[in-house]
Amino acid sequence: MKKVLISLAVAAGVLAGCNNTDTSKTDDSTSQNEGTTVEVKVDIQTPEKVEVGKDVKLIAHVTQGGKNVDDADEVKFEVWESGDRDNGKMFEGKLDKDGLYQATTKFDHDGVYYMYAHTTARGLHTMPKQKIIAGNPDMSKVKKDTDDGSMNMDMDDSAKDDH
Repeated sequence: MKKVLISLAVAAGVLAGCNNTDTSKTDDSTSQNEGTTVEVKVDIQTPEKVEVGKDVKLIAHVTQGGKNVDDADEVKFEVWESGDRDNGKMFEGKLDKDGLYQATTKFDHDGVYYMYAHTTARGLHTMPKQKIIAGNPDMSKVKKDTDDGSMNMDMDDSAKDDH
């Protein structure tokens, strides 16, 4: 019985120690989210069907508690052809206005593509995914997308090249 009580006391101490945080931080992203569990929401506004060879705006509308977030730490659009995420590209989203972050790309051939809008704002990260169909792909030749949602790309890798 004594060993059980000692084990419980040690476990409680370890758990309490893991919960200690430095509350002296005054980082804007921490202070704006402090004491709240209001989710940062990202609504992708990029069309799901686009033309090949034309500029395509990658757009994410970022909100928290129904209000526009104009101070996101980072919005990056990761775009890849179905079944080929390892060769995807990252595009830095720039604030346009009213919580809308944008980047531009082109798709150089018919295909099925996917996009994550990697968004970090007010201490929270979210990454909604969207399918984009460029042109009229032969669906029998489209590789299956096996993406499991893990972040296997280097987030510092900004892309300037078109697809």
